[in-house]
Parts: sequence; structure tokens; C-alpha cells
Amino acid sequence: MSRAFQTGRVNWTPVLLLLPAIGVMMFVVALPLVFSLYTSLTSYRLTRPETIWDFVWFRNYERLFGNRDFWVAFGRTILFLTIALNVQLILGLGIALLINKITWGQRTLRTIMMFPMMFSPILVGFQFKFIFNDNIGILNNALQSLGWTDRAIPWLVDGKLAMFSIIFAEVWMSTSVFAILLLAGLFAMPRDPLEAAKVDGCNAWQVFRHITLPFLMPFAFIAMTIRSLDIARAYDIVKVMTDGGPAGRTELLWTMIARTAYQDARMGQANAAAYLSTILSIAFTYYFYLKLVESRRYMGGVQ
Repeated sequence: MSRAFQTGRVNWTPVLLLLPAIGVMMFVVALPLVFSLYTSLTSYRLTRPETIWDFVWFRNYERLFGNRDFWVAFGRTILFLTIALNVQLILGLGIALLINKITWGQRTLRTIMMFPMMFSPILVGFQFKFIFNDNIGILNNALQSLGWTDRAIPWLVDGKLAMFSIIFAEVWMSTSVFAILLLAGLFAMPRDPLEAAKVDGCNAWQVFRHITLPFLMPFAFIAMTIRSLDIARAYDIVKVMTDGGPAGRTELLWTMIARTAYQDARMGQANAAAYLSTILSIAFTYYFYLKLVESRRYMGGVQ
């Protein structure tokens, strides 16, 4: 018998080695999830700790389904996620294709390309809050100095412009994730299909449309899966730049959840909204997973 701890034919050594990690995961992840799920079924208010024992079942969820503000924030989050993901995909694809064509200084460009994703969302939020400030912001000063406008543009005060500003900050911070993954796909692409297409007389657009793009789509859906999880729970940038304003026109799900929990002290209802937001994240992840499987199946059929 080996030195490993065994009972009969079962080797318990791997289980014993994993027990500390399992214990930490249970304490850090599972316990808060169970507690938040329980409080979502209560009328728990931070200002009244005894309400944590007031079990109301699904009343918090019913109130959310009938709450117009929740559905507006829900729809705005989906819109924010959709626009940000598609813009990041298009820009990331363009950057990856350009860098792939460069033969000199490519490593330096790849390093520079990673800089935005190294900044924390809070720092990015403060950075763009200063850039878009209507009084002392760099952008307004530049536009007025160039003579393109004679007045300060209220980037963070006007509802539509404020949402544009937040999306711009999010795109700047995370486009590099798409560019890096798509560039990795370009490096892994076999050259034989490209050369065969050129021999057959295909032009550059046909090669990109029917060979390059289908090969890159699995990498794109991996990037979308990763980024959809982060964008769906966006909080830091919105909190710093607009705090959900003006008049709640940039409030997303997680800024609404934070306001409900800490300003209104309705922790039970906030946890219920957080679980519904988690379902949204899971739905987007599952959708992109299906698209990933479909794109891989398509590439298998092509080959």
C-alpha cells in the first residue's frame, strides 16, 4: 500500500489537501450567498436589526416586479451592457488587426495596449470625471480653445451626455481585453486557409469575412463572456462620475441596489434585487456560451 492515506481502495489524500481551500471557499463565498439569500426573503432594514427575523417570503421580489424604477434601471443596464460590449468588440477587433500588421515595435504596442486595463475602475471614474467636468474639464477647455463651441457642454449633467460619458470611460478601460484576446486568435490562426483563399482569387474583404472573422469569433465570445459579467455589475465608474444622476438617468442596477441598501436601509429588498441582477449576468453568460459553442461547431464544419 502506498504512503497516501487510504481507506480500502479510496485515496483520501487529495480530499484532505483540498479541505483548507474548500473551507475558505465555504466561508468567503457560500456563507455570504446563503445569508444574502435569506435576508432577501425578510424585511431586513439596517436601522431595525430585529427585522432580520421578519420572514416575508417573496414579498421583496413581488415589490421589485411592480417597481417602475427597478425596471428602468434593469433596461438601462441591458442597454449599457449591449452598447459597451459591441463598441469594445469593434474597436478591439480593429486594434488587433492593425497591430497584427505591424512588424516593428509590436511587443511595445502590446504592452502599451494593456495599460488601460491595469487601472482600477474607481481611478478611471475620477479621471474621466475630471475630463468631462463642464467647468474645469480638459475636454470642454480643448473644444472651446479650438473654437468648436462657445459654451461649456454639460457632459455629466445632461442625462444622455452623462450616459455617453460613462460608456466612453468603460470602453476606454476595457477595449484592451478584446484586443488582447483577438490578437491571440490572430497569432493562432493557420496560414494555409489564407494562402488557399488568395490562390483562389479572394479579395481582402472576402478573406476577412469568410476565414478570419469566423476563426476569431470564439475568442470574441470568450471576451464577451468575461466582460459581460463585469459590465452587468458596473458600479464604481457610475458612482464616481455621476452617482446615478442627473435625476437617476444614469442609475444602473448596482447603483440602485447600493442606494436601496445603504441610503434607504432596505437591505432585504436590495439583496432581492442583487439576486435578480445575478440572474441577468448568468443569462448573458449562458447566451455567449451558446454562441461560443455554435462558432466552434461552425469552424469544425468548415474544416
